[in-house]
Amino acid sequence: MGLFILRRVVVMLLTALCLTFIVFFLTNLYPNLEKLAKTQGNMRMTDEQVATWLGERGYDRNLFVKYGEWLGVLPGYVVEAEDGTVRGRCIDAGMTPEEAPRFCGVLQGDWGYSTVFREPAGEIVFKRLGLTGWLMLAVMCVMVPGALIIGVLAGMREGSKLDRSLSTASIMTTATPEYVSGVIFIAVFASSAVGLKWFKGTATSAMDNITWENFTLPVLTIALYGMGYIARMTRASMAEVMTAQYIRTARLKGVKFRTIVLKHALRNALIAPFTVIMLQFPWLLNGVVIVETLFNYKGFGWTLVEAAGNNDIELLLGVSVVSVFVVLVTQLISDIGYVYLNPRIRVT
Repeated sequence: MGLFILRRVVVMLLTALCLTFIVFFLTNLYPNLEKLAKTQGNMRMTDEQVATWLGERGYDRNLFVKYGEWLGVLPGYVVEAEDGTVRGRCIDAGMTPEEAPRFCGVLQGDWGYSTVFREPAGEIVFKRLGLTGWLMLAVMCVMVPGALIIGVLAGMREGSKLDRSLSTASIMTTATPEYVSGVIFIAVFASSAVGLKWFKGTATSAMDNITWENFTLPVLTIALYGMGYIARMTRASMAEVMTAQYIRTARLKGVKFRTIVLKHALRNALIAPFTVIMLQFPWLLNGVVIVETLFNYKGFGWTLVEAAGNNDIELLLGVSVVSVFVVLVTQLISDIGYVYLNPRIRVT
């Protein structure tokens, strides 16, 4: 197991390098850099002025060198402008080149500076990540137990009325997009049109103080959409396990049906849904943009959209690093969990 984890960690690091380099390459294409120069400088800049602006800030150098500086494995650049001003990646305001550190990249905790929010990109990323983390935790606490219960109840007796009813409800929740269910929830439970002002139609106040009133609707909107898919996977897996030979043998021996389900069938039935559940973490991290925008909850997904829409290169790179890390870690946990759920799976 230790060797397996070590190999996977090495593969994860190589994958992370490849993915972050692709994002770095795309964000550093000349049209993006030209747009950045005109946004930060003057929209009426000439091509020569754009080239000068980019050169004074180190954007016109070799792509691999810039990527190494961003990672923190190569020394930061130092450029002297025409007016005698010295700029560099590691040189802050009021600092001389001699006083500046030699390396200042992601590995050193320096994620760059956001051109939109005017704050260090790392601080923004982790602040917004924390807000989405609370949302993810609440959604998982509602979605996973609910989906597993629905799936197990439906799969225990395949073809029964309970199975058909729960399967239909699961399909309906999965087929309904978040922006539809979210609007319906706001109209019914937060609008004066119906009169049920049980919750708030915005989650902005939840960024500072989470309450039942301001956090319920966004959590339900996301949870219901993901719940149906997990429930359907659980139901299919449970129905397949319940027809296995060892389950039939247990029933012929007179073992109680409840014992068969909980002790013999459930563990094997959870193997397939476990992967689906683990895949919800990357989806929740980046896929809740619509819900965060709808309820004005400025979390990680909202930050991703803002960074991409405003060509905030450093912030977009920071968001990409966290996204890649979450995806790779959840896949590793999923593989390890497979081994514990199914003893027949062996790793070397």
